[in-house]
Amino acid sequence: MRKIANTPDPPYYAVIFTADRTDISAGYEEMARDMVELVQEHPGFLGVESAEGATGILVSYWDSLESIRSWQMNDRHQVARKRGVSEWYNACRTRICKVEREYGFQRD
Repeated sequence: MRKIANTPDPPYYAVIFTADRTDISAGYEEMARDMVELVQEHPGFLGVESAEGATGILVSYWDSLESIRSWQMNDRHQVARKRGVSEWYNACRTRICKVEREYGFQRD
């Protein structure tokens, strides 16, 4: 997986998920891998970036709000979200943003 997502020209949407983990790790890595594999097949998904430290941050990119809603309703994703609340996170926050402009560079 690329470290920086290759997104299309704006506009598109970003879902920013920020979490403070508990000490419980049983099943977390497996579920995270499953979710990354599953979301890549979901219609409207454009890419994902993540950073882990004291606070984990995952940003996923989407072509529309409808695609985001559809992902939220995915049965396996709902199971992962429920386990996150009950086991893996002390706190978490999801923010949905419209990306209207982007810029950057890449060395080859």
